[in-house]
Amino acid sequence: MLEIKKIDKSFFELYDTIPQNVDVHSELRLKRIDGGLGGITFEEVPVTPYVKDLSIYERATEYENQFDISTWHFFMAFENGKAVGALTLTGPTPNLYMLFGMKEACVLWDIRVDDEHKHQGIGQKLFDEAKRVAMAEGYKRMIIECQNNNVTACRFYKKQGAELTKIDMNAYCSEPGLENEVQLIWTLELK
Repeated sequence: MLEIKKIDKSFFELYDTIPQNVDVHSELRLKRIDGGLGGITFEEVPVTPYVKDLSIYERATEYENQFDISTWHFFMAFENGKAVGALTLTGPTPNLYMLFGMKEACVLWDIRVDDEHKHQGIGQKLFDEAKRVAMAEGYKRMIIECQNNNVTACRFYKKQGAELTKIDMNAYCSEPGLENEVQLIWTLELK
């Protein structure tokens, strides 16, 4: 039995126990047409499989050290009482660059599902609940970030109706080990 709960910061330690692993088998490679003036295409290219652990960049227990989280919403998925998924949705927040100054937008900051429970609809249920809350709060759009090596996430966001609205080939150029990753920003119009 799966249950999605809205939580508060007293759950953050439990939230952080849920792995945030990305199984990478391919990546979306960008190709500029006519130096970019003719557009950009993506080609999915197989890579040597590896696991990217996003939890080394993202810890709920550290959110308050960086941000005012008073407009943020937190959700967890429990299956028979065991934590199997989590999601963070942010509202307008000082120093949160992803909102690009938009007051009517929210950010899907983090979504994770335990490795043993992936591909069972848990991420979809968390996403649906976050979308419902965002709409109830009056947000007009949801901003979502992922990278070109998270093809599964890209397909998931496209399936939700999000559109790719920004590509930054240099977003991670100063972060060791991430220099070749491309930041992809998706926007979901909330209706």
